[in-house]
Amino acid sequence: MNVIWGVIFIFFLIGIVITAASKRKITVSILALSLFALSGCSDVDSVPVNQDQKKDVQQQEVQEPTSAKDQSTDTSGTIDHIPVTLVKTIDGDTIKVLYNGKEQNVRYLLIDTPETNHPRLGKQPFGEEAKERNKQLVDSGDLTLEFDIGERVDKYGRLLAYVYVDGKSVQEMLLEEGLARVAYVYPPNTRHLTTYEEAQEKAKVKEIGIWSIENYTTDSGFKESSAGSSEGSQQSSTDSQPAKSQTSKPESGTEFFQNCTELRKVYPNGVPEGHPAYQAKMDRDKDGYACER
Repeated sequence: MNVIWGVIFIFFLIGIVITAASKRKITVSILALSLFALSGCSDVDSVPVNQDQKKDVQQQEVQEPTSAKDQSTDTSGTIDHIPVTLVKTIDGDTIKVLYNGKEQNVRYLLIDTPETNHPRLGKQPFGEEAKERNKQLVDSGDLTLEFDIGERVDKYGRLLAYVYVDGKSVQEMLLEEGLARVAYVYPPNTRHLTTYEEAQEKAKVKEIGIWSIENYTTDSGFKESSAGSSEGSQQSSTDSQPAKSQTSKPESGTEFFQNCTELRKVYPNGVPEGHPAYQAKMDRDKDGYACER
């Protein structure tokens, strides 16, 4: 600004000295005044632009932390163990706890145990044993839950979690004792999958629990068997037969249904694997039963 004013002043003096008696004095004066006016307008226009730019930068600086915060979720990878209070043991892989002030069922991640009182499957070998052992474990110390990075709740409204008692994994102990199988592996909830598979392998090598019955444990669930390792398990196998025979009609050939809605019109409770109407695509939870309610 000082340079501009100096140039204007020099031009103004030169105009006065050289053309004092000439009409050019007026022209030079007007020129000087015009330059002054232009420089003034330039300054006025530039100030708001700089201020607006500064405001935009400040707003971006304020908004960036908020945006990063919005992107975070409750399942962002924490491995914290959250204390909960046990309400009751439901079966070998499900419990009810008091979490965040309300009662909620918790389904153990990555494992599956035989059923104890299923509306279709009835009692299965080692179902009672798994439930009793689970109850012993969760009743024996401080209970905590650990969530994975994926979904926390399944379609039935149950929490999906790793369960610990005094810092020890309940899932891992059930697998190592032959009372559970590795199942329902849905990424990204697979944090402890390798550890669980190693625990399961120990039970398989020893042929204990569910691995003591030939062909009982499969990738899709637990199949009916006439053999068992204990009197209770043998009785459970016998008791569970009627539950499946209610929907399994001895028919030859294959029955095709477009979807579960159509299938349930004929078989209200669904059909087991091996039934003429069974289709793997309708067995969404891969438990060996299609279109169950």
